[in-house]
Amino acid sequence: MATEAVEIKVGERAVRVSNPDKVYFAELGLTKRQIVEYFLSVGDGILGALRDRPTTLERWPGGVFEGAKLSTRADNRGDAFYQKRIPKGAPDYVETARITFPSGRPADEVCPTELAVVAWAANLGTLTFHPWPVRRADVDRPDQLRIDLDPQPGTDFTDAAEVAFEVRALLESLGLAAFPKTSGGRGLHLYVPIEPRWTFVEARRALIALGREMERRMPDQVTVKWWKEERGRRIFIDYNQMARDRTIASAYSIRPTQRALVSAPLSWDEVGHVHPEDFSVLTMPERFARVGDLHAGVATEAYSLEPLLEMVERDQRDHDLGDMPYPPEYPKMEGEPKRVQPSKARDDA
Repeated sequence: MATEAVEIKVGERAVRVSNPDKVYFAELGLTKRQIVEYFLSVGDGILGALRDRPTTLERWPGGVFEGAKLSTRADNRGDAFYQKRIPKGAPDYVETARITFPSGRPADEVCPTELAVVAWAANLGTLTFHPWPVRRADVDRPDQLRIDLDPQPGTDFTDAAEVAFEVRALLESLGLAAFPKTSGGRGLHLYVPIEPRWTFVEARRALIALGREMERRMPDQVTVKWWKEERGRRIFIDYNQMARDRTIASAYSIRPTQRALVSAPLSWDEVGHVHPEDFSVLTMPERFARVGDLHAGVATEAYSLEPLLEMVERDQRDHDLGDMPYPPEYPKMEGEPKRVQPSKARDDA
């Protein structure tokens, strides 16, 4: 039975929470109201991750239950979905940013400017927020380089952490700093705040150059191979996460796992000692009250991308290494190699 709606005070706003006792995580008995209250408990952190950024909402209106799945481009019959345009009937305090997809189509995405927007989105079943690496003042020039360390089959978080320290050393040698966080799954994310002077294409090429250098330094542990059949038991540096309209779960987002794990900012001293399971909706509020927002510096620092772009030029000059394949939904990009699986290319030869 649905329960009567309640209003929760968020700053100067009264945010309506419908059916507040609806269970969103059956294993833990967590309700919709508790999800809203979780986001409020980490308010400065989640808003710091989202403020002024066009944001895709990952909505689970039925909650997370066994067998629940996310709709995809190939199959839209899932129990959850991505909301890339502002929902109809949104309150007037929910602001937007106009972005352009790779296809050239525009959209007005939710652009959080205050914590009430996060609470409103949580009432709609939003568990995971996917902000673009740009601010709405200039949606075509990233201000974050996001490094996704993605464990492939046979590897895990511990392997990603080992690679993360080597990535950190490389970045520091170039005069850059990174802020780590758990993905909420098996992987690690490193955020490098950058000056918003370069395009998505340039930022993506910079990440490719970083990935290639890491592959040279740790050939048995790191890969930038786009095709899964070539990756092996290594950590994949997903360079296409810096392509336009590709996003990463924000810090403090909830992941659709039975234990309600969250994406947790870390200190570098913690990276080699923690596990993703340490951070959930139940544990993060106390941690946040104790350590604060470990990603606050992402919004205050800004580094030059030039050292990595010099590596792009060096790869091209010394190794004849150009661009790499884009995701399948992208139009053919200038300078991109053939988007063909190696095994299929051999079959066609």
